[in-house]
Amino acid sequence: MELGLTNKRVIVMASSKGLGKATALQFAKEGSKVLISSRNEEELKQTAEDIIRVSNNQNVYYSVCDITKENDINQLFETAIAQLGGVDILVNNAGGPTPGGFSQVNDDDWNAAFEKNLLSYIRTIRLAIPYMKEQNFGRIVNISSSSTKEVLDGLILSNTFRLGMVGLSKSVAREYGANNILINTVGPGRIQTDRVTELDQIAADKKEVPIEEIREGYKRAIPSGRYGDPEEFAKVVVFLCSEANSYMTGQNLVIDGGMLKAL
Repeated sequence: MELGLTNKRVIVMASSKGLGKATALQFAKEGSKVLISSRNEEELKQTAEDIIRVSNNQNVYYSVCDITKENDINQLFETAIAQLGGVDILVNNAGGPTPGGFSQVNDDDWNAAFEKNLLSYIRTIRLAIPYMKEQNFGRIVNISSSSTKEVLDGLILSNTFRLGMVGLSKSVAREYGANNILINTVGPGRIQTDRVTELDQIAADKKEVPIEEIREGYKRAIPSGRYGDPEEFAKVVVFLCSEANSYMTGQNLVIDGGMLKAL
């Protein structure tokens, strides 16, 4: 299948590690021009070098960006225009909000989660749309969570703001569908990332059991019998952003090995 991603100009947010890094690598393998970002310049530089080495694609750039700061996002897009020459594809990503139930989070936690997990997406989409509209082509994927399909206990902030992201994606997809701008939301289930390890450790500490016991319990609940690999997640994102996807928009997908029982 021809994905038509050669020389496409791609921004991947929060991409120094985990799902963001895996996604950026897949785009680089397809010959895209890729701009990665995160708050840590040293990690970004190393990640860019890793992606270039593995993909043999020299068109990989990086820009430091704290996604909770509007000026940083503005500067990121200025860098994208200067280094990539425009924006064809935007992959929104952010680390998960503070874990905890309703009684365990305060106003600061709520505000921080809003800025990181919803407002940052709004800001990047706002900047990307004009370029995509002018060229009559654009692809946006908003990375969310399986909590958009089935709420996760102890993750009240994720349950709240990830659903807001789905509403945002659906609304903007409808508004700009006539401009060949396709927007979808993709949520990971138990994908082997640092975030999942953190949540597994929290569960293990709460139950006072080894983390391996928590992981084995999840594996038994996953029809595929294992945690997913970030590369498996990234390949779905890349397809949705490619020319091979010409009609799927406004959808909310979960990549979880069949774990969720929700329809």
